[in-house]
Amino acid sequence: MDGRGTALYAASLDPIHYGHINIALRASRFFDHLIVAIYANPQSKQMLFAVEERVALAAELFQKYPAISVASYSMLTVEYAKSVGAIALVRGLRVFGDFEFEFRMGMANKKLAPELETIAIMSDEPYMHISSSTIREIAQLGGDVSSMVPPSIANALHEKYRQHKSIALCQGG
Repeated sequence: MDGRGTALYAASLDPIHYGHINIALRASRFFDHLIVAIYANPQSKQMLFAVEERVALAAELFQKYPAISVASYSMLTVEYAKSVGAIALVRGLRVFGDFEFEFRMGMANKKLAPELETIAIMSDEPYMHISSSTIREIAQLGGDVSSMVPPSIANALHEKYRQHKSIALCQGG
């Protein structure tokens, strides 16, 4: 380790996609350790995958990167960051609209934890259009998401929606 510290890349990752992976891999070059932290219970979102599934899927994708670990948390992000000794929060920017949201969030985090820096990394161009909600919608309708997610995630999505259809049919929906 060369003293660059630990950073936290917090997201819901429902599902994780190539844009998330790109940001994590690029951020990991600047820190000794990057924790991909999956928020366990976002109040404002209906999750497709349980937190345990999201952690397992992400951990599988990052297993060959020793500087990246995956964890879940259920507290205020800055509190979790402090509890793991993080010095920075990593955020990804895709489109201009992301900047305003991330700017406000970064300023709020700075008020709550002045010792933490927020590092925003612009998404590489091939991933700027990708969002988890778009991927879920395409997969739910049986579309091809292979250009947006790794094969293991595409398979997990199609299996999850196959299960949902089976449940709906059994319930008369």
